[in-house]
Amino acid sequence: MNHLLFLGNLGTGEIIIIAIIVLLLFGGKKIPELMKGLGKGVRNFKDGVKGLEDDIKINDTDTTDKK
Repeated sequence: MNHLLFLGNLGTGEIIIIAIIVLLLFGGKKIPELMKGLGKGVRNFKDGVKGLEDDIKINDTDTTDKK
């Protein structure tokens, strides 16, 4: 796989430069906090999607039972 979907045509050099810039902007102590917040956000999003899917399945079974 030559490239990831969200990275396009970025090579190793470009990724290293981006990582250094992020490190300079946020500092070494702030990055773990940012990643922790990002992980919580992704987890909440997945839980919300799963809850929505469960609601849709419940509504489908309710409508098929009434027929």
